[in-house]
Amino acid sequence: GDALEYTAASGGAAFILGIAEKSCAIYQGSYSFVTDTPDFWRRSGETYPSHGDRFTGEPAYFNHTVSSSQTLMEMMGTTAKDYTYAVFHQPNVKFPSRAAQILGFSEEQIKPGLLANEIGNVYSGSCMLGLTATLDIAQPGDRILMVSYGSGAGSDAFDLIVTERIHDIRHLAPSTRDYINRRTQIDYATYCRFRGKFKD
Repeated sequence: GDALEYTAASGGAAFILGIAEKSCAIYQGSYSFVTDTPDFWRRSGETYPSHGDRFTGEPAYFNHTVSSSQTLMEMMGTTAKDYTYAVFHQPNVKFPSRAAQILGFSEEQIKPGLLANEIGNVYSGSCMLGLTATLDIAQPGDRILMVSYGSGAGSDAFDLIVTERIHDIRHLAPSTRDYINRRTQIDYATYCRFRGKFKD
């Protein structure tokens, strides 16, 4: 099997979008960077996707996440030091850590939202879950850079600022850490049964 079978996971986050006055975080700007770089695919009838090993890192993930982030920071007139936190798409722990380092972010800035080592690769939900974990601890005035990535390939970078409303809404739902802590570990045989891997 592909290495992705081992890291593939399921998960997601939901956000309510609305006016700034009622928001816990305000969108300040974004930038999208897209190219034709097919690094990841799933053939018809296949349960798991495959990836083009040599295309996955440099020409795909790093080129896109770093380019979208750098361009957004140029547009906003910011550097890594202007952000309290940064959250990157996380197919694993190594990729977002390296992208952050390239851009000048410290380990402390990315640690709250780096969840891949605990929950695996939830694909498009990974940076959203990282953002929820970061908002669980963020304070008013904190600035967050969130960077998504999608194979094919494209990356969206977002500049967000946390408002005073974070204190009013944070307790209305369990924290991301609460959800992670209540998960149930299962063995590989159970996983195979749930995923329908055993065929008659």
